[in-house]
Amino acid sequence: MEIDSAERLCKFLISCAFQRCRMLEDLCRLSVSLKPSPPLVRISVSDTGVGSTLEEFQALKYQNDPVLVGKWDGVLCLATTSISDEEIHHLKFDMKEVPSKRLVTLPSATKNGAKFSGTEVSLSIHEEFDGVLAMISVFIRKMLVLKAPKIVIELSVDSGGSLGPQSESIILQNACSALPMHSANVDYLKLGLEEYVCKHGDRLVEACHSCFSSGMNLKVGTGIACSTRNRQSGNQVMEVVIIISEVFQPAQSSCFRLYGRKTEVLYFRDFSPCPISQSSLEALTSVEWKKYGLALKSVGDQDGVTLLEWENLPPCAHIDIVLHRYHKHVTMLVPTQSNQIDRSLTRKAVKLALNDLKELNAGVLLSERAHKICKYAPDLAKTISGLILSSNDLNFQEECISLLGLQLSEGNERNVVEECIKDKLLSVIATNDRNYCGTREAPCLFIDDAHQQPDDEEYEEGAEAIGYLDL
Repeated sequence: MEIDSAERLCKFLISCAFQRCRMLEDLCRLSVSLKPSPPLVRISVSDTGVGSTLEEFQALKYQNDPVLVGKWDGVLCLATTSISDEEIHHLKFDMKEVPSKRLVTLPSATKNGAKFSGTEVSLSIHEEFDGVLAMISVFIRKMLVLKAPKIVIELSVDSGGSLGPQSESIILQNACSALPMHSANVDYLKLGLEEYVCKHGDRLVEACHSCFSSGMNLKVGTGIACSTRNRQSGNQVMEVVIIISEVFQPAQSSCFRLYGRKTEVLYFRDFSPCPISQSSLEALTSVEWKKYGLALKSVGDQDGVTLLEWENLPPCAHIDIVLHRYHKHVTMLVPTQSNQIDRSLTRKAVKLALNDLKELNAGVLLSERAHKICKYAPDLAKTISGLILSSNDLNFQEECISLLGLQLSEGNERNVVEECIKDKLLSVIATNDRNYCGTREAPCLFIDDAHQQPDDEEYEEGAEAIGYLDL
């Protein structure tokens, strides 16, 4: 990995600490500490996970350009120990040196028989303190979306100032989770994105009480696609979570989203935030969004963040998407196949998440055709209710009213019957829109056939995603 900026280096160190915590498979703490030492900022990333093997640092490459040289001297100070070690090993890693001279061993410290493991990496960079804090805060906010169980994440800030050092420690994520400890990874991802949405993506601790004062009004869908047949694909998994939030903001509300009404696409690769891959982006934009009542207007990039803009999104609605691709087992990959697998998994998982969201929330993500049919429901309901209530045959009226789930009485006003019929029509439209999504035939409103075969395109995509086709 080539280090071409101080920001890239900090993100790398935090990601490595997170991975060491995951490997421990026990309660663990990840701490990031910032301390101003003008004109430098001292950064320390520590964890209580498994000790570092140092291989992760050996793979780093220092880009020798004037900008990076002016901000960082290329030196990392390390302290690491494994559970079986009797000492804490202190080392200095100088990336400006040739590979054979980079690592310098310093005097070790005894553990006096104590049993613990962990790693601390520290460095100093020439940057504005507020800028470093903002950069690391944004990255950690994205890390929190993973909602990793058993890991406590802490940000410690020593702001200094005229009154002397003022240290503040914030617990950003507690190891205790509302989910069972052995829940599926996508469940944690779902919970993490829900919290991210309620904090508008720019808050570390509290949800936005202005927009979510009465709780979370979120519609969520998840999708998982796996490629397991070809060993060289490494048992790859793509998890997708899509959330539609409805926020009715007061006219005087000062609340705003970081990217306005555009959809921020969060992308993770092997439990680390990173820019979305080109193949995944192509798959995301190739989804037939109109089948779900959406029209994609544009795809953009702002400061490395992928943003989707919609043409027809209701004013109170907002969409958030997270994609996470990882390997169940570490195996050798074939680079020439990676893009094809990535594209297939992304497309399949996104469609599964959309279908799940649609299935769980009646009337949401209706296709363009269903929306057109819905426009006729009020008039049709009015006509049917008029026919029923204008009949002189009381037995006929009673049977119709009973089918609607109502009671025949003088209290059955026309608007009650009409509203009931309209709701049932809309429900049938939504049900048939789910069942017939992907077919070219016009849906029949009053036939419930939940066992329709998918069309050839959808069958082929499903087979690709689970490895039934040769990738």
